[in-house]
Amino acid sequence: MDNDTLQKLSEMQNVDIRTVNKEDLVDLNSVKIDETLPIPERVDSFIQQIKNPYCFRIGDVAVKVVYKENGPTFQQNIEEALRIV
Repeated sequence: MDNDTLQKLSEMQNVDIRTVNKEDLVDLNSVKIDETLPIPERVDSFIQQIKNPYCFRIGDVAVKVVYKENGPTFQQNIEEALRIV
């Protein structure tokens, strides 16, 4: 990943869920995944639709996703989630 992408991911990751306007967040229920696409394309589609994979909402509930420091990478988690869609 280039520095711009890393910077953007860091900014998304650092969103404070307590201060974000939940109406500005994408509702996960609105995200549609084409199961016929290869996994990398599903990941791209998910990221484009959800805008911030670390902070979104489900219905009226704002959600902040935190990954373990020594756990699977963000990419691995998203790919695994999209495999079961």
